[in-house]
Amino acid sequence: MLVSHNGEEALGLLQERPIDLLIADVVMRKVSGIDLLSYVRSHCAQMPVVMITAYGTIKTAVDAIKLGAYDYLPKPFEIDDMKAIVDKALAGRTRALEAPTARNGAKERTRTGDFVGIVGRSEGWQQVIALAEKVARSRANVLLRGESGTGKEVIARAIHRNSPRRTKPFVAVSCASLSQDLLESELFGHEKGSFTGAHYQKPGRFELADGGTLFLDEIGEVAPHLQVKLLRVLQEREFERVGGTRALQVDVRVIAATNRDLEKAVKARAFREDLYYRLHVVQIALPPLRERSEDIADLIDHFLLKYNRENSKQLEGVAPDALAALLSYAWPGNVRELENVVERAVVLAEEGATALTLDLLPPAVQAASSRRSGEARGKRARADGRSPRRATRSR
Repeated sequence: MLVSHNGEEALGLLQERPIDLLIADVVMRKVSGIDLLSYVRSHCAQMPVVMITAYGTIKTAVDAIKLGAYDYLPKPFEIDDMKAIVDKALAGRTRALEAPTARNGAKERTRTGDFVGIVGRSEGWQQVIALAEKVARSRANVLLRGESGTGKEVIARAIHRNSPRRTKPFVAVSCASLSQDLLESELFGHEKGSFTGAHYQKPGRFELADGGTLFLDEIGEVAPHLQVKLLRVLQEREFERVGGTRALQVDVRVIAATNRDLEKAVKARAFREDLYYRLHVVQIALPPLRERSEDIADLIDHFLLKYNRENSKQLEGVAPDALAALLSYAWPGNVRELENVVERAVVLAEEGATALTLDLLPPAVQAASSRRSGEARGKRARADGRSPRRATRSR
């Protein structure tokens, strides 16, 4: 391991010899950490850079990450946290060197079209964008898989915006939010008098989406008798309204989404196998937020801008302890939960506040930072042959 005492010395080392990974403080005299990061990106593109700073504002974090930093840690930090980041970064560098062409090509593809506005730079998310952009130009049906809150509708809308159907409607239906009878009418429409309360003819979502894209969210919740009607639309591109006898022709691309194990549902005969394969022409799996933690800073920045505008607030940064908590939390609700947490913080912030502070976060998120620190202290104590209890008393 090489150690330099200032930015100039570090720059000299970078120019003299090959280095696997750089850890740099953002604030240094003459040659700053950002200057070193810019040099690395220009001359050693595959070298991961981890930034550290006492100035834990979200703007600093986002600026460093957007310039190409692998990750960012505010001071003070646990050495175990740094070790975990370094191990992950070096493993990623190895994979990148083994297949540089494929990875760089994926990054370039994400910079085109309307996909450029979708927040996320992690490798898993970049792969999602690359596949979504490729499939957007086709007529193929798409099945989006992922936990609730991972952004399935965001990707569905982006596919539509980048497709030849972009000038036609994008229509979304939540299959889990309606009873099956109402869902049938919602999808296929109904004729006047077809059931009690049907006082007029109503077109369904398939008719409204003609020429465009129909997004069927939570497709795994559809009842078997509706699965038969969906299969016919996908195969024959025609259907009848509820209570109708005339076949209606439609040209609709279907993007379906689910957080269920459809393969298991097929084996249990709760979901039709032929419908599954009709929907499953191209599958895109969206990673949970806990597997793309390097995107959290960008997402926080994005949501701060959004909710500052909506609430006339000026939160431009995140306090170091708040940022540590946000990065440590497991996010079971994924991006949707993160958005809700940031919106809550902006709403609760006092007028004139400029930073998102720890007290503005929900208790479960606040607890994440102290829990992570406690776990790290326990690991160090066990490594020293002491119990965590004795280690705490000795402090």
